[in-house]
Amino acid sequence: MKTFEELGVSAEIRKAIEEMGYEYPMPVQEEVIPYLLGNGNDVVALAQTGTGKTAAFGLPLIQKIDINECVPQALVLCPTRELCLQIAGDLTDYSKYISDLKILPVYGGSSIESQIKSLKKGVHIIVATPGRLIDLIERKVARLETIKDVVMDEADEMLNMGFTESINAILEKVPEDRNTLMFSATMSPEISRIAKTYLHDAKEITIGTKNEGSKNVNHIAYIVHAKDKYLALKRVVDYYPQIYGIIFCRTRIETQEIADKLIQDGYNADSLHGELSQAQRDLVMQKFRQRHLQLLVATDVAARGLDVNDLTHVINYGLPDDTESYTHRSGRTGRAGKTGISIAIINMREKGRMREIERIINKKFTIGTLPAGKEICEQQLIKVIDDIEKVKVNEEDIEAFLPNIYRKFEWLSKEDLIKRVVSMEFNRFLEYYRNAPEIEQPKANEKEKSDKPRKDRGSDKEKTARKAEKGYARLFLNMGKTDGFYANQIIELINRNTKKERIQIGRIDLMQNFSFFEVAEQQADIVIKALNKVVIKGKRIIVEVAGENNGKSDKSGKKRDSKASKEKKEAPAKENKASKKDKPSREERGYTSARGPKHKDDWKQFFIHDESSSNPGFDDTGMGKKKKKK
Repeated sequence: MKTFEELGVSAEIRKAIEEMGYEYPMPVQEEVIPYLLGNGNDVVALAQTGTGKTAAFGLPLIQKIDINECVPQALVLCPTRELCLQIAGDLTDYSKYISDLKILPVYGGSSIESQIKSLKKGVHIIVATPGRLIDLIERKVARLETIKDVVMDEADEMLNMGFTESINAILEKVPEDRNTLMFSATMSPEISRIAKTYLHDAKEITIGTKNEGSKNVNHIAYIVHAKDKYLALKRVVDYYPQIYGIIFCRTRIETQEIADKLIQDGYNADSLHGELSQAQRDLVMQKFRQRHLQLLVATDVAARGLDVNDLTHVINYGLPDDTESYTHRSGRTGRAGKTGISIAIINMREKGRMREIERIINKKFTIGTLPAGKEICEQQLIKVIDDIEKVKVNEEDIEAFLPNIYRKFEWLSKEDLIKRVVSMEFNRFLEYYRNAPEIEQPKANEKEKSDKPRKDRGSDKEKTARKAEKGYARLFLNMGKTDGFYANQIIELINRNTKKERIQIGRIDLMQNFSFFEVAEQQADIVIKALNKVVIKGKRIIVEVAGENNGKSDKSGKKRDSKASKEKKEAPAKENKASKKDKPSREERGYTSARGPKHKDDWKQFFIHDESSSNPGFDDTGMGKKKKKK
């Protein structure tokens, strides 16, 4: 095993990290540090959270800074405010013994004026979220012409959050001869595309296997009936009295419901989701980091960038739709060489998704049996006894009160006193599980008993018939998987064409040739008007309120006629002929096929921006402008 000195880390930095408890480099640090200390070395590093990524890029960045030049020399991009602050704090700790090094975190939700002042005074390293950095670039305050090193941390998360366009714009402002490093937990097609566009002969460093989950995490699945999920969750939480974990839910509504139930049942829990204000979010996260909360119930989006050490458990209240989300969830435990547990509470209809996750992460779930009431009570009793044993007694402070306490308890024997102290803490569990029925777990062949279609499978038929969540409007989009449109592209499409609005996006359902997505009801008209002006790859975008006939087709594959179109067809033939005469032909309107105008000069009328716009739509990759080759 190499030392940090052998990797080329300077004495000042080594002194700081040794005080922080760093003895030997972790695998990702051993691979990345020597490479980044050189010049012209671009890297794509695939590594889970908690593997020592921040030190892997942070130590070389700090060492390469020229303190005498007080201009931005290194840029770190990350998806969330929380991760931005975390990275900036870590870099500050690593550079404790390097005087005059200035590191500035730049993020939304904080005073932009104070960030502008700091930039004008001069900084060496900028740690930024893409949105706020774009604001500062447009104000001509953040100048990136002197940047020599760029790091994109959690690049896959930034793409999932719709930051592709912002990343494109930022990287175009940075010199081409920079060093570029991308950190990602998974190698998705979007990551590959950005790497090819912006990195030169990048070295790919993989810690573990591509898209693999952390080796220090044990994966357990409890399979129950859907109606018993919350009861199963309670049993899991009760069986681990010292649990310190995150419970992931699929929607904001479910997140709040589960948190409310847990609080009502006496658990030390709170929720984290998109409807909280920034102040509420900060308060919840502060309480959780300080362990004043034992359980945090969160959505995937809200928990992005939440970097908390020593989590014992991650609980999936149902599996996410994509494997990448599961990898990010489970990677929040079992960090820094410690062992963690990722638990999935699922029903029989989610077993197929579980098998797919097993295949991608190259690890098997252990199918667990829910603990019985007696087992849970034993664990809770041990916890009460351990807590009593560990209580610190301050003899001097309580000495004056002891005579009265002894007099109060003198009628109780030692055995009676112990029973009462234990029962005071333990009765809640004893009473609940004394008469609690055991949770029936489905049998292996149970799903074969019903021939009815399974709603949770998310079949195209079910997705088409699905209704919007309360407060949201469900919209139809004429682009699907065959057009290369997935959740990332839909989010990006909305964000780039509604820049003045912060659109609240809900559920997204993808089909082969079309999709559905939900937005806040009051914003639906804005989204429809904005997107119906866009053309992508010669295909005009159509967005409309989802109805019964959206996406439905007959056996021949032709789109079914709506009621209105049927009435038109049943009208007298003469009227149809007359109306056709009044209507110009497709050729007269400049079309040669269903895909778009005949002449390329006619395209501009379909773009959301005119030809003078700096961003008149998508290019052929959907990723924005490419970086010019050297």
